Amino acid sequence: MWIPKWQRDENKGVDSPIPTQVISNEEFIPRPQNDKQKQWEQLIGELAGEKSKQLGVTKRGFLRSTMGMATAFLASNMVYGPYWDVVAAETLEPAATGEKFPKGEYFVLDVQTHFTDGVPIGSRSAPFVKDMGFKLDERPEAYGFQNFVKEMFFDSETSMIVISGVPGREKQKDTDGKALEGKARGGGVLPSWLMSKRKKELNDLAGCTRALCQGNCAPNHYWDRAKNQPDFPALFEQMDREKSLYGIDSWKWYCHTDPGRSGNGFRMDDEKMTYPFYKKSRELGIKTFSVHKGFSSQSQTLGHFAHPGDVEKAARDNPDLTFIVYHSAIKHSPWEPQAKEKNFYDPTTGDFMWHADLMKIKERNPDMKNVYCEIGSSFGMLFIAHPEMCMHLMGRNIKTYGVDHVIWGTDCLWWGSPQWVIDAFKRFQITDELCEKFGYAKLTKEDKSKIFGLNAARIYGIDLKAKLQAFPKDTLSRLKTAFLDRGGQRDNTAYGWVRAEA
Repeated sequence: MWIPKWQRDENKGVDSPIPTQVISNEEFIPRPQNDKQKQWEQLIGELAGEKSKQLGVTKRGFLRSTMGMATAFLASNMVYGPYWDVVAAETLEPAATGEKFPKGEYFVLDVQTHFTDGVPIGSRSAPFVKDMGFKLDERPEAYGFQNFVKEMFFDSETSMIVISGVPGREKQKDTDGKALEGKARGGGVLPSWLMSKRKKELNDLAGCTRALCQGNCAPNHYWDRAKNQPDFPALFEQMDREKSLYGIDSWKWYCHTDPGRSGNGFRMDDEKMTYPFYKKSRELGIKTFSVHKGFSSQSQTLGHFAHPGDVEKAARDNPDLTFIVYHSAIKHSPWEPQAKEKNFYDPTTGDFMWHADLMKIKERNPDMKNVYCEIGSSFGMLFIAHPEMCMHLMGRNIKTYGVDHVIWGTDCLWWGSPQWVIDAFKRFQITDELCEKFGYAKLTKEDKSKIFGLNAARIYGIDLKAKLQAFPKDTLSRLKTAFLDRGGQRDNTAYGWVRAEA
């Protein structure tokens, strides 16, 4: 049985600033904690209890502070090895972290952020979801826009966001042929019209641009069954609508889903089906395509469309377009049964399934400049489950595609506030051993600045000088300051799914 992570933690009295087990966003089946994760979780609790008593503060308050976060990293080093840049002084002195990792030192642009229209995460139609045994309407506010703003902006150092799509097809007209508006258009838990609406509300609140949004429309969303091809008039009408009315900034594709009931997924390099979409998109002035690759186990029939193999021809044939490969195409969560197979991860080469295929695309095409590796969920998940694989993820991405082609994303708020992932990347480094063996380079602050936000800012045409001047004065910054001044704290809740424990 599956259970929301927050509910599992509440039942067990766990309050950790970092999820000590992989959390599912319903794109893969969650696995139970292993022995080291259990040890890590217990050690966080024990150390927090000792240190909060020493400081005369509550354990809950301690775990929501920078000292609590540092304690979680210190506990990880004690269990897994010295992977994270943290010293004991940080667990007792907030100033120690402040001096080492000052708040706001990086411009953070998160290109993969999600919320829902007040409903739990994702679809409930998959066979393995039907027997989860919980009430679907439980704590719907946790997934809503209001909490999304708090988690992303008040509880973290995120500067700007891209509201990222969840696959869904909007209805264009009613039975009388009248154009539908707003909720009447449907489109799933995070449709294009809703992303657009919330983007406008957030930017109006801030008084400057804090949010961009994606459009969900894809080649197989409107289908002509008689001709067994895309219904191009309907498809192009929706593309026009998303650009002119919604003001989207890029597209979000899930090639392995079928909202239009075409009977199949689609490939990015399909000249008859997909290339007309590219042509129309150029006319609309949208040249950025963010594509979900990897994490395909929720689709037994169409999961192969999440393989990155179709990126190569699409990118070569369309050099003026930008393709952002979400999740860096890692096929499985390390805690799925398939990840236990011998061929999933090879420590002698640093290769793991599907990610290695994405790397080979660039190796075959060294002059290819329009493909980017995004690290949403992949970095955070591997950091929790397999630090060595996490180093290979970042090391290979940077070595193969270049540090200027690696993009920051978190997949939050599925994981709760992204601050723990931000802190993890600040402290992240590749070991000397792996650098020497595999030719990886140590990450500099300049490298991290590019990955955290500068690379994505370049893709989206963001004037950073103007933005950085506007942010400290905008309403969102003032609200955040008031929230913190009045004792507001980060909530350590994570909203994805884990296995219920016996």
